[in-house]
Amino acid sequence: MIRKSVALVILLFGFITLFMSASVILDLFHIREKEGHYVTFVVWANFVCSILYLMAGSALLRFKKIASFWLLLSVLILAATFIALQVHIHNGGLYEKKTVVAMIFRTGLSIIFTISSYLFLKNKK
Repeated sequence: MIRKSVALVILLFGFITLFMSASVILDLFHIREKEGHYVTFVVWANFVCSILYLMAGSALLRFKKIASFWLLLSVLILAATFIALQVHIHNGGLYEKKTVVAMIFRTGLSIIFTISSYLFLKNKK
């Protein structure tokens, strides 16, 4: 029951992330204006991670060990993106403070998802 609940949360997070990142990329609902100084590579990393969340949530529902791999991959992508964001900021690039907060939140949540998935699936028979 808990595994299925976590999988559904991952899927929900994936759908929200997909909607928000695609909205910025495609400028749906004039969301680019509302986002201010968004950083393009951060939006694309979030888009890629949204697909990984959807694959991982689906795999976790089906009790597939690959879920942990997809989630770990999302953590690595987000960590690399966060480092790149820090370089971007250090070099005077435009950004919003909420982007930094969101990256910390998203990376932390992805770590929690990864650990949870691993613990749910490690003793799979």
